[in-house]
Amino acid sequence: MALNKTEKRLRIKKRSKGKIFGTSDVLRLSVYKSNKEIYAQLINDDESKTILTVSSRSKELTKDGSKSDISSLVGKTLAEKAKTQGVQKVVFDRNGFLYHGRVKALAEGAREGGLQF
Repeated sequence: MALNKTEKRLRIKKRSKGKIFGTSDVLRLSVYKSNKEIYAQLINDDESKTILTVSSRSKELTKDGSKSDISSLVGKTLAEKAKTQGVQKVVFDRNGFLYHGRVKALAEGAREGGLQF
């Protein structure tokens, strides 16, 4: 039976979910992308709380450039906000998406902003 794109992503997400866990010391950086937008969250799985969220829909971000450029800017903005809250280290959860293109640009932007993976 052939799987469509969404089913493949969900299968990969399910497989990696047991290995990736955010604690109060090391938060989980979760990424979701749609065809138009990209979203990133810092999550504490111990308390089941979202600490911080940034997306390409945020009013503080400029919408100039390609989707990859905007993704990189989202990563940098997330890293800056995380630094103000005292977050240094994160675990990267790509949510079943391939580490390529916009997901990779967001991760590299977050690293440039000062987050450690």
